[in-house]
Amino acid sequence: MNPEEDAFGQGMLAYWHGDPVTEIIERDDGHIATSAGPAIYFAPIEEWLMGEAEAIAYVKGRVLDIGCGAGRHALYLQEQGHEVVATDNSPLAIQVCRERGVKDARVIGITALDRSLGQFDSIIMLGNNFGLFASFKRTCWLLRRFRGMTSSDGRIIVASTNVYATEDPVHLAYHERNRQRGRMSGQIRCRVRFRQYKSPWFDYLIVSPDEMKTIVAGTGWQISQFLGDLYGRYTAIMEKV
Repeated sequence: MNPEEDAFGQGMLAYWHGDPVTEIIERDDGHIATSAGPAIYFAPIEEWLMGEAEAIAYVKGRVLDIGCGAGRHALYLQEQGHEVVATDNSPLAIQVCRERGVKDARVIGITALDRSLGQFDSIIMLGNNFGLFASFKRTCWLLRRFRGMTSSDGRIIVASTNVYATEDPVHLAYHERNRQRGRMSGQIRCRVRFRQYKSPWFDYLIVSPDEMKTIVAGTGWQISQFLGDLYGRYTAIMEKV
């Protein structure tokens, strides 16, 4: 990803340097909204989203942090004594991670993760990062791959938002549009915009807890418990079957 396309990382870097940042999420139906902003990516554990602070206690051993952003989870886990490999497809976000003190931060997209990184005891995908799986099919494929990258008692900790926790007719119409196209309701096609920068279009998958259970079945993983608000933001703990 070149700097002109790295809108997410440009926002991270600007915020890190003290500039005001407004991040825009543009959806493929023309809907435009501001995100929560980069402040959340730098937040201490006391300000993490619902379920995440509780979920982080389930992390054990060597950790792979997928979609690490500005490194808030990696930094916290480092302080707790964990060895962490933090990954993101944004080169500028990884630059920020390194400048903030993440010891092992690498520019790697989710589909490029493999056994060459070594074995992990925990994989974390917090900050709504279940969305990085992008689709039902790709989630199943990646979960099977992650099974081979983790120890016998390895676990995955993922965060999502219940896509149906809305009564907004614009969002409901988008869900229906997706279903008519053979996509999941929350399989969002979007891009990030910041100042003059625009990311490439990408899919981002937001699911309900029941949908997550359905996707995970048969991948060699099972959801042992949910944390947080099942009708809003929530976190799932996955264990090997």
